Amino acid sequence: MDARAIIAKLREKTVPTTEELRWFANGLANGAVSDAQAGAFAMAALLNGLGDAGRVALTLAMRDSGEVLKWKLDRPVVDKHSTGGVGDCVSLILAPALAACGVNVPMISGRGLGHTGGTLDKMEAIPGVVAQLPEDKLRQIIDRVGCAVVGATGAIAPADRRLYAIRDVTATVESIDLITASILSKKLAAGLEALVLDVKVGTGAFMKSTAQAEALARSLVTTANGAGCKTAALITDMDEPLAPTLGNALEVATCMEVMAGNRLAAPRLHDLTVTLGARLLALVGEEEGEAEEKIAATLSDGRAMERFAQMVAEMGGPPDMADDWRTHLPAAPIVGDVVAREDGYVSVIDGEKLGLSVVAMGGGRRVETDRIDPSVGLTDVVSRGVKLRRGDRICTVHAHSEDSAEAAAQAVLAAITLGDAPDLPPLVRERID
Repeated sequence: MDARAIIAKLREKTVPTTEELRWFANGLANGAVSDAQAGAFAMAALLNGLGDAGRVALTLAMRDSGEVLKWKLDRPVVDKHSTGGVGDCVSLILAPALAACGVNVPMISGRGLGHTGGTLDKMEAIPGVVAQLPEDKLRQIIDRVGCAVVGATGAIAPADRRLYAIRDVTATVESIDLITASILSKKLAAGLEALVLDVKVGTGAFMKSTAQAEALARSLVTTANGAGCKTAALITDMDEPLAPTLGNALEVATCMEVMAGNRLAAPRLHDLTVTLGARLLALVGEEEGEAEEKIAATLSDGRAMERFAQMVAEMGGPPDMADDWRTHLPAAPIVGDVVAREDGYVSVIDGEKLGLSVVAMGGGRRVETDRIDPSVGLTDVVSRGVKLRRGDRICTVHAHSEDSAEAAAQAVLAAITLGDAPDLPPLVRERID
């Protein structure tokens, strides 16, 4: 095999064979493929595409470039993936809720990217929690608890790790084929039987248009099913934060409220968690309506909370997280309200601007080496369609300094537009099966 021949083939709009793509993925992992060749391959894939069969072949090749977990369990192994948004902390609730319903959830998650928060960063906002765990510890937690929210080890899909870094500096991140292979190679390496995808669309998502979201959702579903994993997707609304909270420790606190049975703390977050969980259980043979009731029951009766607390303790966190989470989570020293300067309905919420305001306070990374302040963020963010009068609260800022709080307040005011009552889309805009 020769990298140049494979790149030339793709440049001429001929999809490489399964064997060629497998060789190329292994070359990414072991260094046989140079950075220049990887960049040329990514550009050719962006411009010419791989087609359905080529996308499946590349995904499996990247998955198989490292370790693939195998499970000998008497319960289905399932997972969920979100394409990212603001106030999206579904994973922290869904994983323990699913475990309480009798399935295993080895959830390999990521860190914050751009304006969106990262699941691992949220987990590590809990004192003592270590999210990067070796495989033997992951298996131990799955055996004892049924769920674990962890980061990928260096042995998982090393071809993707190399190609992703190169895509980031070669203007090829937008390739649907490469996005699909990147997401699924890591997920499928966890040895899943079923996967549900939450593809976000709107101002707080990476996909701003419905057409973009549909294209990605269909690519992901077609590819995952072609690779042998039962998969479905929901295209969901991100024209406002999913939860009324942004920031790592603050989002954990909101999740704890929901798992304590308080749906009203974050109704959109609660309802989407139930819907995604039911769709996933349906993929492994349950009736979807009954599955919704099962997931919701774990949130109202405390079973999801119990599993979450067990998982936290197994990952090094406090043993009494279920009973005393408020005292364990870090709190910012400066807390103040942002208020409306005029009357009107909340007509537009620019979720990306809100997310970036939290990053600017230290709640996210501008460069890879930045340390996150888990205590900062926004709470009680108003919803679209709410009518405000001048002086009414828009949200509450949690900051490390007065200057940071003031800058965040100005960013919030720039992100939220008051005007006429808007038309509100459904939380789930489309289902892709």
